[in-house]
Amino acid sequence: MSEENTMVEGAKWAQTWLMDNQDLLTQYGVNIISALLILVIGNLVIKGLANSMAGVMRKRNMDNAVVEFLHGLVRYLLFVIVLIAALSRVGVQTASVIAILGAAGLAVGLALQGSLANFAAGVLIVMFRPFKSGDYVELAGVAGSVESIQVFSTVLTTPDNKMVVVPNGSVISSPITNYSKHATRRVDLTIGVAYSADLKKTKTVLMDILTQHPLILKDPEPNVAVMTLADSSVNFVVRPWVKTEDYWSVYFELLPTIKEALDEHGIEIPFPQMSVHVERSERQA
Repeated sequence: MSEENTMVEGAKWAQTWLMDNQDLLTQYGVNIISALLILVIGNLVIKGLANSMAGVMRKRNMDNAVVEFLHGLVRYLLFVIVLIAALSRVGVQTASVIAILGAAGLAVGLALQGSLANFAAGVLIVMFRPFKSGDYVELAGVAGSVESIQVFSTVLTTPDNKMVVVPNGSVISSPITNYSKHATRRVDLTIGVAYSADLKKTKTVLMDILTQHPLILKDPEPNVAVMTLADSSVNFVVRPWVKTEDYWSVYFELLPTIKEALDEHGIEIPFPQMSVHVERSERQA
């Protein structure tokens, strides 16, 4: 019986408390709903603003890698502002929030120094632009086409269609090789011929191949010269200039063309050979 009385008294007390604090609960409820609406609507507005900004930059033919970097940065910054506005709506002091965020940022910064270094490196990449979207580069020992520069990393696509994510810190701290930066590139080939070959004739054959190829540039002029006198061959360097986009086409076309032309003119290309001598013992004889 006492338990029933206790439950009844508890229910009466709860009902009385709800009646006495109805305005307060209504106010808190409205504030919480308002904060949630600020987060939801603010996130939609942030997304729209960031996408609009990215669209304007793309219409002005800005590099897609830079656009992606700024797009992500703007979204992060605006979300922090919306979060502070939502917290202030539920009664949290904004100054306290900023102080807490500052302290938390310092703690996180000390714990995640690598991430902050990647962020700073991303800013440097966007500022100095050693490469742009679509360039074929070698970063931190990885070669591929640049897909995007993100806040903390750079995304590459390799020739065999694999995605590689390289931290921006590694990009800045290692040599950057940009194969697409200049309009022209030089194809470097080494062709070895036998010591018995006529060197003048060999040079003429090689130069004729270069001058007749439609993708090889006339200016700068191609170069053919004896490079080294090796152990079993005389090595020629074959160095034509091509447009950057034609590099691999010319490279793979020249090798079989040179081989066929040298064979046609009786110029031998030496290759390693091994002589095996078998001696018979007197018992076997």
